[in-house]
Amino acid sequence: MKINNKHFKTIWYDKNTDKINIINQLKLPHFFETLHMDTFDGIINAIKTMQVRGAPLIGGAAAYGVCLAIKEDSSNHNLQNSVQLLIKTRPTAINLEHSVNRMVNAIKDIPANERYERSLLEAQKICDEDIAHCKNIGIYGKKIIEEYIKQNDVEVINILTHCNAGWLATIDWGTATSPIYHAFLEGKKIHVWVDETRPRNQGSSLTAYELTQEGIPNTIIADNTGGMLMQKGMVDICITGADRVLANGDVINKIGTYLKALAACENHIPFYVALPTTTIDKKNKNIKNIVIEERHADELTRMTGIDDKGKFTTINIYPKDSKVLNLAFDLTPAKYITNLITELGVCEASENSIYDLINK
Repeated sequence: MKINNKHFKTIWYDKNTDKINIINQLKLPHFFETLHMDTFDGIINAIKTMQVRGAPLIGGAAAYGVCLAIKEDSSNHNLQNSVQLLIKTRPTAINLEHSVNRMVNAIKDIPANERYERSLLEAQKICDEDIAHCKNIGIYGKKIIEEYIKQNDVEVINILTHCNAGWLATIDWGTATSPIYHAFLEGKKIHVWVDETRPRNQGSSLTAYELTQEGIPNTIIADNTGGMLMQKGMVDICITGADRVLANGDVINKIGTYLKALAACENHIPFYVALPTTTIDKKNKNIKNIVIEERHADELTRMTGIDDKGKFTTINIYPKDSKVLNLAFDLTPAKYITNLITELGVCEASENSIYDLINK
């Protein structure tokens, strides 16, 4: 997708410099900055600090993290230690673990002196597949948008999304935004309600930024505004992404997703979740088995932006010594989800439908 009319992916390998390049998402939307990684610790830090974020992108970054770990030390012992460090960086999003395990399997029978080159090929393959998956999500989701417009005879469809499940959360296209981009490119008139998404403001900082770069009309709203808009008939459909989908169809996503699904259900508004099938946790049906990240209080107590003098600065917004609970994700039960949109097609959020989809 585009930034200042130039196409970018969120992560890429530069053969000339032998470095992994990323877009530093901590600086968006105020500054566009790319970082160049050539150490394993650099990738670990990028994932932990959320210079890269979003389940599919974390998976891609972790794949390149394995590459850099091998580059530094190709022994099996070092690789095992690196794998554990990577998996612990962001435990809720399952794409990371999928990618790391796939990388390990790809190089386990390869001679040590050939592992780095082989790992780079596998990491690139993981990223290329994610682009293809997100593109297909868009194609299937576009049909849902087109059918809604036709059946309800609306001139402009109003779509509400939560957090950032855009191309900045993947390698390209996005998950929740891919149907929007595909429909918009075919001339459909779309307006997007963008939840601010506290505490990290990934809706207002990232989703609104990328939609505006693509020329798609959008309006930022406070997280709690969505319910009122639904009551007033100002939302036609909701589309979010997911960090993990359990085998029974329950969705783990950015905190606040559950409340949006409840409001959508109460107001008879379709609620879709878009994801690649790598986000499906085929082994788990219970959130009790999943580590839900409790992140640092600073994400809530402090905000970063541009001050009146144009300086990039961070300020404290809470009373000193306030107690803070910062849970990063919540669970939306399958019963509140209209359908899942994946690269393999659209299915119900149920164990049987998911099984049929991924095994067809």
